[in-house]
Amino acid sequence: MLYALLCYNSEEVVGAWSKAEDDAVMGKLAAVHDKLTKEGRLGPVARLLPTTAATTLRKTQEPPLVIDGPFAETKEQLLGFYVVECTGLEQAIETARELARANPGGAYEVRPIALFIPGTAPTTGPATGAR
Repeated sequence: MLYALLCYNSEEVVGAWSKAEDDAVMGKLAAVHDKLTKEGRLGPVARLLPTTAATTLRKTQEPPLVIDGPFAETKEQLLGFYVVECTGLEQAIETARELARANPGGAYEVRPIALFIPGTAPTTGPATGAR
Protein backbone atom coordinates (compact mmCIF):
# COMPACT_ATOMS: atom_id res chain seq x y z
CA MET A 1 0.00 0.00 0.00
CA LEU A 2 1.36 3.42 -0.90
CA TYR A 3 1.00 6.28 1.57
CA ALA A 4 1.64 10.00 1.20
CA LEU A 5 3.29 11.56 4.23
CA LEU A 6 2.53 15.26 3.91
CA CYS A 7 4.93 17.52 5.83
CA TYR A 8 3.39 20.61 7.45
CA ASN A 9 5.27 23.27 9.39
CA SER A 10 5.44 27.01 9.80
CA GLU A 11 7.08 28.36 6.67
CA GLU A 12 8.21 31.38 8.69
CA VAL A 13 10.02 29.19 11.23
CA VAL A 14 11.64 26.86 8.69
CA GLY A 15 12.60 29.80 6.45
CA ALA A 16 14.38 31.42 9.40
CA TRP A 17 16.69 28.43 9.98
CA SER A 18 20.36 29.14 9.35
CA LYS A 19 22.13 27.04 6.72
CA ALA A 20 23.71 25.04 9.56
CA GLU A 21 20.31 24.40 11.19
CA ASP A 22 18.75 23.37 7.86
CA ASP A 23 21.74 21.13 7.06
CA ALA A 24 21.41 19.47 10.49
CA VAL A 25 17.71 18.70 9.94
CA MET A 26 18.38 17.45 6.40
CA GLY A 27 21.17 15.22 7.75
CA LYS A 28 18.80 13.64 10.28
CA LEU A 29 16.18 13.16 7.57
CA ALA A 30 18.82 11.59 5.29
CA ALA A 31 19.30 8.81 7.86
CA VAL A 32 15.58 7.98 7.67
CA HIS A 33 15.69 8.25 3.84
CA ASP A 34 18.63 5.80 3.73
CA LYS A 35 16.76 3.30 5.92
CA LEU A 36 13.60 3.51 3.79
CA THR A 37 15.66 3.20 0.59
CA LYS A 38 17.44 0.06 1.90
CA GLU A 39 14.01 -1.41 2.75
CA GLY A 40 12.80 -0.59 -0.79
CA ARG A 41 9.94 1.53 0.57
CA LEU A 42 10.89 5.10 -0.40
CA GLY A 43 9.17 6.63 -3.40
CA PRO A 44 9.29 10.25 -4.57
CA VAL A 45 10.17 12.95 -2.03
CA ALA A 46 9.68 16.66 -2.67
CA ARG A 47 10.54 19.79 -0.74
CA LEU A 48 8.20 22.48 -1.96
CA LEU A 49 9.27 26.07 -2.62
CA PRO A 50 7.71 28.74 -0.36
CA THR A 51 4.02 29.56 -0.67
CA THR A 52 5.07 32.93 -2.11
CA ALA A 53 5.93 30.96 -5.26
CA ALA A 54 2.47 29.31 -5.38
CA THR A 55 -0.36 29.98 -7.80
CA THR A 56 -3.91 28.81 -7.17
CA LEU A 57 -6.65 28.01 -9.67
CA ARG A 58 -9.87 28.75 -7.76
CA LYS A 59 -13.04 27.26 -9.25
CA THR A 60 -15.48 29.81 -7.83
CA GLN A 61 -16.42 31.11 -11.25
CA GLU A 62 -16.25 30.24 -14.96
CA PRO A 63 -13.63 30.43 -16.23
CA PRO A 64 -11.72 29.54 -13.05
CA LEU A 65 -9.76 32.38 -11.46
CA VAL A 66 -5.95 32.11 -11.31
CA ILE A 67 -4.48 33.94 -8.31
CA ASP A 68 -1.06 34.32 -6.70
CA GLY A 69 -0.41 32.34 -3.55
CA PRO A 70 -1.97 29.32 -1.89
CA PHE A 71 -4.45 31.27 0.28
CA ALA A 72 -4.72 28.36 2.69
CA GLU A 73 -6.58 29.02 5.94
CA THR A 74 -3.94 27.51 8.17
CA LYS A 75 -1.04 28.45 10.46
CA GLU A 76 1.12 25.72 8.94
CA GLN A 77 1.88 25.23 5.27
CA LEU A 78 2.44 22.08 3.21
CA LEU A 79 6.22 22.13 2.82
CA GLY A 80 6.81 18.77 1.15
CA PHE A 81 5.79 15.15 0.92
CA TYR A 82 7.00 11.57 0.82
CA VAL A 83 5.54 8.59 -0.99
CA VAL A 84 6.31 5.39 0.92
CA GLU A 85 5.24 1.80 0.55
CA CYS A 86 3.87 0.33 3.79
CA THR A 87 2.12 -2.84 4.81
CA GLY A 88 -0.68 -0.77 6.33
CA LEU A 89 -1.59 2.28 8.35
CA GLU A 90 0.41 1.26 11.44
CA GLN A 91 3.66 1.05 9.45
CA ALA A 92 2.85 4.35 7.71
CA ILE A 93 2.33 6.02 11.10
CA GLU A 94 5.60 4.58 12.42
CA THR A 95 7.41 5.91 9.34
CA ALA A 96 5.89 9.36 9.95
CA ARG A 97 7.08 9.12 13.58
CA GLU A 98 10.65 8.41 12.38
CA LEU A 99 10.55 11.45 10.11
CA ALA A 100 9.03 13.59 12.89
CA ARG A 101 11.86 12.67 15.28
CA ALA A 102 14.32 14.00 12.69
CA ASN A 103 12.35 17.16 11.83
CA PRO A 104 11.40 19.60 14.61
CA GLY A 105 7.90 21.09 14.86
CA GLY A 106 4.97 20.81 12.50
CA ALA A 107 2.93 17.76 11.61
CA TYR A 108 2.84 14.83 9.21
CA GLU A 109 -0.48 13.94 7.62
CA VAL A 110 -0.70 10.28 6.59
CA ARG A 111 -2.92 9.43 3.63
CA PRO A 112 -3.34 6.27 1.53
CA ILE A 113 -2.75 6.87 -2.18
CA ALA A 114 -4.99 5.69 -5.00
CA LEU A 115 -2.98 5.60 -8.23
CA PHE A 116 -4.63 6.78 -11.41
CA ILE A 117 -2.75 5.54 -14.46
CA PRO A 118 -4.38 6.44 -17.78
CA GLY A 119 -5.99 3.41 -19.41
CA THR A 120 -6.16 1.38 -16.17
CA ALA A 121 -8.52 1.13 -13.22
CA PRO A 122 -7.57 3.11 -10.08
CA THR A 123 -5.62 1.10 -7.52
CA THR A 124 -4.64 1.51 -3.88
CA GLY A 125 -2.07 -1.29 -3.92
CA PRO A 126 1.68 -1.11 -4.54
CA ALA A 127 2.63 0.32 -7.91
CA THR A 128 5.07 -1.69 -10.00
CA GLY A 129 8.09 0.48 -10.66
CA ALA A 130 6.92 3.19 -8.25
CA ARG A 131 10.36 3.38 -6.66
